[in-house]
Amino acid sequence: MSVIGKVDSLWRYPVKSMRGEELDEGFAGFSGVYGDRLFAFRSSASPTGFPYLTAREQRRLLQYRPRFRYPDKAARPINLIEAESKGANPLSADLAELVVDVETPDGQTLAIDDPALIEMLRADIDQKHQLTLMQSQRAMTDCRPVSIFSLQSARQLADETGTPIDKRRFRANVYVDLASAGGFAENEFVGRALRIGSKAVVSVLERDARCMMITLDPDTGEKEPAILKKVAQAHDGVAGVYGAVMVEGIVHKGDPVEVLN
Repeated sequence: MSVIGKVDSLWRYPVKSMRGEELDEGFAGFSGVYGDRLFAFRSSASPTGFPYLTAREQRRLLQYRPRFRYPDKAARPINLIEAESKGANPLSADLAELVVDVETPDGQTLAIDDPALIEMLRADIDQKHQLTLMQSQRAMTDCRPVSIFSLQSARQLADETGTPIDKRRFRANVYVDLASAGGFAENEFVGRALRIGSKAVVSVLERDARCMMITLDPDTGEKEPAILKKVAQAHDGVAGVYGAVMVEGIVHKGDPVEVLN
């Protein structure tokens, strides 16, 4: 085992494609980071295999800020301490306790199921997008349950493009500060296991193929196509890695990250 860095920050995204929420600690479970991507909007105009409305179609989604109405219920599984003491699976809160309110770009606060929110989201986009709300107890991720991205990769891309790079463009769950000075070192973790903190273990399964989402400024939604172009030309179209949780546990900001094999 060797420590290869530390957790710079932890993030979850209560509503798919809306603004993320930084955490001091989070529960990494088999289904993903607790509270991550529990809500999404299904679009009638999206492909069957990927039915979601995202910032690719509505860039203003990134300016909507979701918050759990009952933060204590959304912090970690409700029986985590008891479950760990008995070697049992922890339980999620009831879906009704994991409800989200959304602060809109103009400062209103609307319940996630308020029809007025759907009308706002449909503004200025093709009206073929008929939207319905989706809710799940499992993270509705694009690929694997947990995404990891290094600060070093963001810095390298900034150097390569001559453009300041906000790490939040990459919408990772775990941003790591690696001891290695070079970017894209996380590629070397594919096929290996990482312990994050004292307990959680993530098996890194594949590199993260990128799309135009990384061209969008996380605050304004403005496009910077040079970022995706550089990732495609210089890095095989991938940036960061995806993993699956093999051992569940609480992860904290500042926790060490170790390679186990």
